[in-house]
Amino acid sequence: MFFTDSYQALRRGERALSLRYAMISVLILTLIGLPLGYFLLRRFETAVIFQPAREPWGGRWKLPKGAEDVWVTSDDGTRLHGWFVRAGTQPAAATVIYLHGNGGNLSYLDWLGESLAERGFDVLLFDYRGYGQSDGAATDERALYEDADAAYEYISKTRGVPPEKIVLYGQSLGTAAAVDVAARRPCGALIIESGLSSASDMAASLIPWLPRFTHRLTRNRLDSVGKLPKVRCPVLVAHGDRDEVIPFEQANSLFAAAPEPKRLVIVRGAGHNNLSIIGSEPYLRDVAGFINESVRAGF
Repeated sequence: MFFTDSYQALRRGERALSLRYAMISVLILTLIGLPLGYFLLRRFETAVIFQPAREPWGGRWKLPKGAEDVWVTSDDGTRLHGWFVRAGTQPAAATVIYLHGNGGNLSYLDWLGESLAERGFDVLLFDYRGYGQSDGAATDERALYEDADAAYEYISKTRGVPPEKIVLYGQSLGTAAAVDVAARRPCGALIIESGLSSASDMAASLIPWLPRFTHRLTRNRLDSVGKLPKVRCPVLVAHGDRDEVIPFEQANSLFAAAPEPKRLVIVRGAGHNNLSIIGSEPYLRDVAGFINESVRAGF
């Protein structure tokens, strides 16, 4: 009996020791893994969010029909290159400030400027710092918002366009900049195409194995969902149901956060960057119709 009791006590001690070792191992792995995960997250987010291209697509800059080269100066003195495309019919029904995604540059957008101009809108296409011919380097969301502000100031003050005639049209990363400006400044309409709800949600989608709380440690918040309730103009959320970059659920989150009046356009069969191609004329007609209705309403 004594031998049995001693053996059982020894086994209990071994189990307690094993449990203690297991807990220490988990703690060590956590202490190593979390800083490593945090480091990878910070490095990863910068590489994913900003992918600027300096060289033009096809090897040359092709000015859109009816466009002129313009330079916009950001608050810190950074010069941003853009194209101002005149509407096919004057006066223009509205002026669209187009904020492109995280890759490429203006050279990929000449067709879009011409397409919107044909529908009666003046259009400002411009490159953020570090993209195309713009000065500086792409760094973080603060600089992104400064550049978007500079574009708004250029249209408002230099071109003399009243706020109710200014339309902010963002695509992918550009939607975060468009929402940020619309949440702070008056405008006639806001278009969110293939938009992300927040950097935290994107981190959860791209790196699902990281603990959820670490997603909030990203340097760039890009919190469009948090800012949308402050917007005071009509909102159009457009998303492809086969978006391979930003899950469609984020479009639902954006639409839910947006104030009325708002509209959700689902482009069947479209991925992340091809809504205008897959949606074709019906999609562009929806966008133009939304702009015209919004600016006529005078929000």
